[in-house]
Amino acid sequence: MSNEDQVPPGSIIHIETVSAPTNIACVKYWGKASIPLNTPINSSVSVTLDQTDLRAVTTASACTAYTTDRLWLNGAEEENASTSKRFRACVDGVKRLASDRIDPTTGDVVVKKEDWDTMHVRISSYNTFPTAAGLASSAAGYAALVFALAKLFCAKETYPGELSVIARQGSGSACRSLYGGFVAWRMGGLKEDWTDSLAEQVAPETHWPEIRALILVVSDAKKDTSSTSGMSTSVATSLLLAHRAKEVVPKRMEEIEKAWLAKDFSSFAKITMADSNQFHATCLDTYPPIFYMNDVSKSVIRIVHAYNAWAGEERAAYTFDAGPNAVLYTLDNYAVEVGALMLHFYPGDAGSGYVSAGGTDFVEKVKEFTLDASLLEAASRTGREPNAGDVKMMYYTKSGTGPQVLAKEEAIIDAVTGLNTYQKA
Repeated sequence: MSNEDQVPPGSIIHIETVSAPTNIACVKYWGKASIPLNTPINSSVSVTLDQTDLRAVTTASACTAYTTDRLWLNGAEEENASTSKRFRACVDGVKRLASDRIDPTTGDVVVKKEDWDTMHVRISSYNTFPTAAGLASSAAGYAALVFALAKLFCAKETYPGELSVIARQGSGSACRSLYGGFVAWRMGGLKEDWTDSLAEQVAPETHWPEIRALILVVSDAKKDTSSTSGMSTSVATSLLLAHRAKEVVPKRMEEIEKAWLAKDFSSFAKITMADSNQFHATCLDTYPPIFYMNDVSKSVIRIVHAYNAWAGEERAAYTFDAGPNAVLYTLDNYAVEVGALMLHFYPGDAGSGYVSAGGTDFVEKVKEFTLDASLLEAASRTGREPNAGDVKMMYYTKSGTGPQVLAKEEAIIDAVTGLNTYQKA
């Protein structure tokens, strides 16, 4: 990058840096009703995950000296970012909600509302987890983009959830990452412009603090079939998908929201697993079929069912998005047991970063935990034998908050030069 990319000395660069979480759906979104507006054929609901280990960090900046919009992802500049439909929808959508930027110390107007239109933006963003591997990296990324721009432009919503409407035009599930806890994406469609297709918080993360999640990264590689491509093919060819959207999902949404509010883990677990299974069944029903799970993924499913059968109740629930990686929901009472069970059959060095636990003592507890011999026998009957390398990494986490404003020190665009400072390790 040459010195010509730097802004002239003395230029004022306005900067905001934020983080945004990923979310993992329990009732899945699959299929677009409107491709231009990025709206769904069915409603969905998800758990927003804690940001200690899993988050997107984004710095948004604006300056009159910038000559074009620019975007860096994970340290690399994206070519033609300024003309990307999704990027433009987010930047232009938030800018329309802009207001005066006020100096918090003096109360003076730093940027007038109308002056934002004279400035280009530069954005830098990175994820702390694998991109495009089925862990909703785009959801975190676009939620962070919209939230950072909203803070930069001092955006004011004209109706509740308007920022989520903008975020879903970048990435559908990004709308859910603008809130913490348990979040629904209402399908909408009653309004011609689809502004009723937005996210709504069902309950904050404080409602059910005992919920835990264990993520097994089976593959950190980019998936063979992108979600956008897969959805398009499924909508065009899968009769099961159409039935699911119309007949199955509405009832499941009602039941799972009721279960979450009642803290009924058994019902929550059954619905979550059934919906994951049906989502992947629609992928199989697509022509030609789409395979997101692999043999390791399927072995996790069998072990979870063996564990629940051994316990005589649902203590864990699996769900798989568009990828092979498993997300297991459980309660804090059983989290260590579930972790120890997974570490037994998918071994790795728990003390060397194989298990990332957000600074908790989870790893130590898992290493010290002794699994019941009858549980190991029951799980072994699934045919799974311990094999190192099948799982690349595990994350232990919980439900968390929505996007957060970060300190100036965490900015990844230089406040003097206007250049990206993030370099991928």
